[in-house]
Parts: sequence; structure tokens; C-alpha cells
Amino acid sequence: MSDNTQTSPVYVLVHGAWHGAWCWSRTIPALTAMGVSAHAINLTGVGERAHLLSAQINLSTHAADVIETIRSHEWSSVVLVGHSYGGMVITQAAQRLMNELPGVLQRLVYIDAHVPMDGESWGLVQSEETRQLRLAEGARNGGVYLSQPDASKFGLEGDDRDWVNRRQTPQPFGVYIDPVRVDNAALDRCHRTYINCTGNVLSGLEISRSRVKGNPLWRYMEMATGHDPMVSHPEALADCLVHSAEIAPQG
Repeated sequence: MSDNTQTSPVYVLVHGAWHGAWCWSRTIPALTAMGVSAHAINLTGVGERAHLLSAQINLSTHAADVIETIRSHEWSSVVLVGHSYGGMVITQAAQRLMNELPGVLQRLVYIDAHVPMDGESWGLVQSEETRQLRLAEGARNGGVYLSQPDASKFGLEGDDRDWVNRRQTPQPFGVYIDPVRVDNAALDRCHRTYINCTGNVLSGLEISRSRVKGNPLWRYMEMATGHDPMVSHPEALADCLVHSAEIAPQG
């Protein structure tokens, strides 16, 4: 649907590994109640598109999912929001947006997410221990997928944990090794916010957190939640997202 009357940015929500568009189902109503238009993308090979899982899916596939959604809706202004692995996706998608649809991207928001530099893959922005474990698992699975972990790893308990466990699907392995190709200097000119979830610190995110905390080019925020605030604290996350886009980067 074309939106030629758009007056404010659409928040384009990109889920993390093993998740799908479903994980935003509690956050979107909260954003809507705040007057914000939001759209959750389901990346190829997971969630409701799990039937498309293949060894050919890579980071470029997922960046294209984002770009083509924006293009098909004819949105003239967007805020890209990436959770966890979704930080890889929005970084690559941002480069394409700047090249192909200049002026559309208003801000990048990373929720407990990976922040890659040019030439880095998802594996390369994790600890060496984590990287070796996942490379070995991908090899065992024929280079096709990484199995989903129990949602307790994300700090979820009870019904929330069970809800996520029922919906998670294997993650395409190709996205783990495919590097981001971006102009680091161009990205430094983008408005960027990092939301650090401090209640359940995942070891694989230390590199990304160290890049943004105290960096004057970033707006840094914290939520005292586990890794999946869109599930456990959707209203608080919605409030944080809206305020993150209102504040200019420091410096």
C-alpha cells in the first residue's frame, strides 16, 4: 500500500535470530497507542517463512527483505529497529537505503544488538568461544542452520519462555558467516541509538556494547530487562523506542 500522506516515520522492526515477526506482536499495539506506525518484517527462512530455510540464505537475503518491504510500501521515512542479530540486518539495509533510497532512513535503533563494522560477519562480532561453537554446529548441520536455544537464555521465564520456545525456528547458518559491506564513515553520519538490556547480559554482545557505550556518535540507553524486552516488557520498550528517536546523538 502506498503511503503518500506519510507525516512521521514508520518504525520497521527486524527480529533477531530464531525469532520471527511474531516476537513484536506485543510491542506493536503499545507503539500504536503512542501514535507510532510500526511494521514487523519476517526474515526469510525463519518464523512464518521457516519453510524457505536453505543454505543459500545469507545476510544479503535478509537486508533485501527489509529494503523490498520499504520499497513496496513506498514509505518515505523510516526508523530501522534491529534486535540482537537484527543489528546485522539493519546495518546492511542502512547502506542500501542510503544508496538506493536517499533521505528515507531517519534513525537506526539497536536493541541489545550486534553492531558490525565493514567486513565483519555475525560470527566475527561475537567472542571466539561462541564463534567456534557455532561454526562447529553449522558444519554438523550441513551448513544449513543453527538450532534454536531454550528461551531461558534470553532471560525469559514461565509463560513468556514457553511462548517463545513454541515459536522459535532454526536460524539459517549462511547469515552467520556472510560479512557486512558498509561505508563506516557514512554510517557514522546516521542517527543511531543503542538500547542495552542489562538484566540478562549475553556474552556474545560485549564487542558491540564496547563500541557504543561512551561513543559520542551514539545515543546510549539502558533497560533493566532480559534480552527479549519486546516479549517481557513491551510497553516499556515502546516508550524507550519513541524517546530514542526524539533525542539527537551526542557530540
